[in-house]
Amino acid sequence: MGRCCRCNGRLLCMCLLPCMMTGHLLVYILVSIFVTISYAPPKITVHYVAPGVSVNSSAMASHPLGPFWNLRLEDSALWNRLQHAWDRQHNPILRGNTTGKMSKTKERRLSQIEEGCLSDCMSHKCSVPRMDDLNSLPEQIRAFIKSMHCREYPLLINQPGMCRSNNSNLRSMDSPMLLMAIKSQVGNFENRQAIRETWGRSGVVKGESKIKSGLVRTVFLLGRQDSSTGPHPDLKNLLELENQKYGDILQWDFRDSFFNLTLKDLLFWNWLEQHCPTALFVFKGDDDVLVRTDVLVDYLHKQLEEHNLWRAYTNETDINLFVGDVINNAMPNRDPSTKYYIPESFYKGVYPPYAGGGGVVYSVSLALRLKKVSERVRLFPIDDVYLGMCLHRLGLSPAHHPGFLTFDLPHTERGNPCAYGPVLLVHRRTPKEMLTLWKQLQNVPGQC
Repeated sequence: MGRCCRCNGRLLCMCLLPCMMTGHLLVYILVSIFVTISYAPPKITVHYVAPGVSVNSSAMASHPLGPFWNLRLEDSALWNRLQHAWDRQHNPILRGNTTGKMSKTKERRLSQIEEGCLSDCMSHKCSVPRMDDLNSLPEQIRAFIKSMHCREYPLLINQPGMCRSNNSNLRSMDSPMLLMAIKSQVGNFENRQAIRETWGRSGVVKGESKIKSGLVRTVFLLGRQDSSTGPHPDLKNLLELENQKYGDILQWDFRDSFFNLTLKDLLFWNWLEQHCPTALFVFKGDDDVLVRTDVLVDYLHKQLEEHNLWRAYTNETDINLFVGDVINNAMPNRDPSTKYYIPESFYKGVYPPYAGGGGVVYSVSLALRLKKVSERVRLFPIDDVYLGMCLHRLGLSPAHHPGFLTFDLPHTERGNPCAYGPVLLVHRRTPKEMLTLWKQLQNVPGQC
């Protein structure tokens, strides 16, 4: 009887063993599924989120929903179509394994055939195919589309010696620490003069701390008067007299319109590479802003110190600085009544991160890289967005600085000099306001 019980126990164990193994396997599977479902990727710390035109209704712009450069062709939008063609042309994998290098002349001709543009850029006679609603668009966007393949214009007024000094005592300071490149128009003499007398004065500028200083040079970027906006008095002779006195005008032979501001960036980069490549930093801005140049000089010295510390570990010689008031995940303005209007037939998608309104600061080493990469990015009507596009192509993003007040201080604080303590840039100021505020700011440390 005892022997029979021992046999039955062994049999029971053998029967239960597969059930127990199956149970354990089931528990393992359930735990694995639960862990997979409940896993969340680590959160990335957001250092800043700037206000802007966002795809959602919140007050702050969210992160981009996807990559800006998309291989999927937006075949109904002209800019996307042309950029897609360039992406394929400059991608050796998509283009195919071709032997030998294509000449620049042949490459340019192929690009023009692709666009349907074979005319002389200066004649402004260019037709763009496959855009049925071209005639229904506002004049400024039509004019841009017809000449968006043009990137080279004659320089009417040049300053080749801007970054050289004839004073033997300043040989070590020939190269500016900061080059102010101000976008202006022929008729804005009052704005330029106010800048010369305040924050844009050329020479050695002491930082706010009075400990460090830097050589600052200022140039004004101009095009040709836009006669299409109405009759204007001929200011050519006055501009020549202004240039003779101050020697700080750069003028190119293209129509100076809002949608041609992007040209000023491209043409300025060409000039910078040729005449002032040894400068360290560039401020690029409008002629209706006020910059606290002394505070900016201190900020740039700090950036140089940090770069030199990192350089000891990374051997990185170039400074990839690009700072301003950053706008993330902005959408094109689709309101035809605004000057920022971008029709859907021209561009589709979300803008890349960009520094908007008034002014930005970037290193000259980065400016020369932007010049190079811009050769593979189609011109875009809004200059701030175009800079963001070029940065994105370099794998970089603009850095946000709260001192760039492109949307100005609260109205109640604008007349209080003490409120400008941490400010680097404020937008907008009339020439009279600029002169008044600048005088007040010189005594801020003692008052506050």
